[in-house]
Amino acid sequence: MENFNWTGPVIGLTTFLIIGLFHPLVIKGEYYFGQKVNYAFLTVGIAALAGAFFCEGVYASAILAVIGFSSFWSILEVREQRERVRKGWFPANPKRKNRD
Repeated sequence: MENFNWTGPVIGLTTFLIIGLFHPLVIKGEYYFGQKVNYAFLTVGIAALAGAFFCEGVYASAILAVIGFSSFWSILEVREQRERVRKGWFPANPKRKNRD
């Protein structure tokens, strides 16, 4: 086991978990905040990607980059989520008056 390179599998597993975390964040974010949640995803994406450039370790840099690009991808997914809500596939938030 000591001859195995664990870098790839660890980064791959962490990427899988991060993507799994962002899926409900998109759904809940669109439900409670609408398209305005995109500003949060943009801010987190920029901050995480900037942090990735300054990390010395490959694990931390890779994980921050994955978080950054997952945040950017989530901006597109929020738009798709709005369409899924419009089609009735997901519930709309009745407390939110303006639907962006």
